[in-house]
Parts: sequence; C-alpha cells; structure tokens
Amino acid sequence: MNIELTEKEFRRLLDMVYIGNWILNSTRGTDRFEDYDHVESLLFSKCAKAGMDTLFEKRDGQVVPSVAFENGGIHEAIADYEDTVFFEILAEELARRDMDFEPIGPENFNELTSRIDEYIEEFEQNGMDNIVLER
Repeated sequence: MNIELTEKEFRRLLDMVYIGNWILNSTRGTDRFEDYDHVESLLFSKCAKAGMDTLFEKRDGQVVPSVAFENGGIHEAIADYEDTVFFEILAEELARRDMDFEPIGPENFNELTSRIDEYIEEFEQNGMDNIVLER
C-alpha cells in the first residue's frame, strides 16, 4: 500500500500515531500492544527519507520518536485532552451520584445534563479548589 502525503500531512500523522500509541500503551508497563509499537516505529523510520532526522532515534535497535520529538509539545496536547476527559467524567459521576445513580432515561436526562453542566462550570471557574472529601 502506498499513501501520498505532503510533508505537513506526514508530520501530523506522526503526531497522531504517537498520541494513539501513548494512549494505548503508556499505562501498560511490559504488557504493551507491540503491534502498535511496530507501526509507530515503521512510520518514524520514514522520517530520514523525509528530511526529519531530529524526530527519530534508534534505541535498542528500534526506531522510536526522539527525545526532541517527545519534548516538542506533544505531551502538552495529551495533557490538555486528559484534563478535559477527567473533568467531564468527574462531572458526570458527581451528577449521577447526586441522582442516587438511578437509571437515566428520557424522563431524567435533562436533569442529568443540567447537573453535569453545573459541575463543568464550577470546574472551569475553580478547578479542584472547592472539592472536599469527607471521611
């Protein structure tokens, strides 16, 4: 299979592959999905031909994203995503708790979304400053 990409498109594809592999493998320790590591390695090995020598390096005989690539802002994008997902999940869980975890249907869906929106607004204004855990 051949895919034709501009240099900019190829660079964006590297970002997407890295982010995808990070999400799939970063928490797995030694139980990694090696086929995704392989695809990442395969794509980053094409950097030399594209004149992007600073984006890859070899470690233990494998082509991997370089330290310069990893430190170039990609983790800030991942962190932004993680923060958003964290607060959205927390808002929904708190809203469901407030509703005694009753099943959600057409009759209470609006109440759930209203409660979620209130929590999201709170988190946007104050982050976690007002969260209190009682023991």
